[in-house]
Order: sequence, then C-alpha cells, then structure tokens
Amino acid sequence: MVGQLDSAVTFGVVLPSLLVAHNVADHWVQTSHQSGHKHLRSWTGRWNCAKHVATYTAVTAGVVGLVWAVLGLSITLVGFVAGQLVSAVTHYWADRRFMLKRLVERLGLGGFYRLGAPRTGKDDNPHLGTGAYVLDQSWHWAWLFVAALVTAVVGGV
Repeated sequence: MVGQLDSAVTFGVVLPSLLVAHNVADHWVQTSHQSGHKHLRSWTGRWNCAKHVATYTAVTAGVVGLVWAVLGLSITLVGFVAGQLVSAVTHYWADRRFMLKRLVERLGLGGFYRLGAPRTGKDDNPHLGTGAYVLDQSWHWAWLFVAALVTAVVGGV
C-alpha cells in the first residue's frame, strides 16, 4: 500500500510539473527557427526538430529533477529516464508534423486539423488558434500523462 501511495503522490506531482515544463519549453525555449523548420522533410527539418526536442527535454528533465529532489519523490533513475524518453520520442514524432497529420487524416480528423489554417495561396489568418495546433498540443499532453505514469511506477520503489 505504501508503494502505491508513493507512486500516486509521485504521479500527482510529476504530471502538472511536466505540463508546466512543456508549455515553457514549447513556447519560450523553442526558437522561431526551430519552429519554422522542424517540419521540413529533410536533414534540416530533422536537425531542427532534434535541437528543439533536446532543449525541450532539458527543461522537462530539469523540472522533474527539481521536484524529485525538493519534494523527496519516490522516483528511480530508470523511471526518470524512461519517462523522459517517452516524452522526447513522442514529442519528436508529433513535431515533425507530417506524421501527426497522417494519423489525424486516417482518424477522419483532417477537417479539424485544417481549421483556422491559412488558405492555399494566401497568407491570411496565421495564428496559433488552429486545429493543427490544438491536436499537436493534446497529443503532447496525452503522452505527458503516460510519461508521468512511467516516471512514477517504472523501477518500483
């Protein structure tokens, strides 16, 4: 029972910590260059996405490491690394954009994905409030839930 309680408390602290770190890393730490090039289907795109995910993961690892140390959470090194890997790999996958778009289309959500996007041949309506952005962020949040769960339970304290 104590082990389960420790895992529950750890999960309850790590999840909001990851969500805060995610928002900071995705919107304040990521450079405009990375954001504008990480989706390209080339070495440039892969490199910019990798740089973004590296800084993103530095932020999430730093925040989880901080709450682990300050609050004395029951996290193992294996759980910490596994949680960060789940977050990093799934973040990279989605941020290459074309793979997430392909999944969205297969799920019949293409219309929602295109909601708010500039029309073909026009540079109108460029903003963050697009269906693509919402689906991207909800993808990240879902996987941060998994990453927090993995962090809390892998390696069993």
